[in-house]
Amino acid sequence: MTGNGWVDLGLAFAFFLASHAVPARPPVRRALAGRIGERAYLLAYSLVSIVALGLLIMAAGRAPYVELWSIKEWHMGVPHVVMPFVCLLITFAIAAPNPLSFGGRAPDVFDPDHPGIAGVARHPLLLALALWSLAHLMPNGDLAHALVFGPSAAFALAGMLMIDRRKKRQWGEAEWNLLAAKTSLVPFAALLSGRWRPDLRRLNGGAAIRLLASLILYLVLVAAHEPVIGVTATSGLWN
Repeated sequence: MTGNGWVDLGLAFAFFLASHAVPARPPVRRALAGRIGERAYLLAYSLVSIVALGLLIMAAGRAPYVELWSIKEWHMGVPHVVMPFVCLLITFAIAAPNPLSFGGRAPDVFDPDHPGIAGVARHPLLLALALWSLAHLMPNGDLAHALVFGPSAAFALAGMLMIDRRKKRQWGEAEWNLLAAKTSLVPFAALLSGRWRPDLRRLNGGAAIRLLASLILYLVLVAAHEPVIGVTATSGLWN
């Protein structure tokens, strides 16, 4: 780090963008996945992304404080309302067959009539990132954190559109329309429009395990918040 808060934030942001954009370029991805395997590539990509995001948040915490809005008491509770849904999206998205989004498996293991989490949101991991960013923007009313969480949310939302375009080219318009018919770009759009109805009979022990995993993930994030970020997750909730 340079010791200059704004420079450090700029460097961390550049690393964050590069860590997402460069490995995801089709030629780079093909080369890396071909060398280490698709699953190892996705794991490495995810780990690097998490590290880059952590560095970005820490850099924002060290940047000069420039207030954009005053923090209200209810702002502190927003992440606690939103983050359980974020954890649900993550646990139900991991390893779920979804060839329409990042990291999804091939269409031969995806049932377009029963799209699972993709019926709720076609890009659940990106939606989780967007919700996480917006939820944490509320209780961080300074310029540095706004420059982190605002673009992170925009990056996730733009990524949904970019992946849709890329997948249409990959699968072809007709195949993509067939696969995406009962999925939702806008959360719950397929459900509200009647294009998709969840089949509760298909729920099994795996759903219960993922619900439990989402609870554990939430508790881990709360517990790790202070040692990793330097601020308790419950800060400001109680006097």
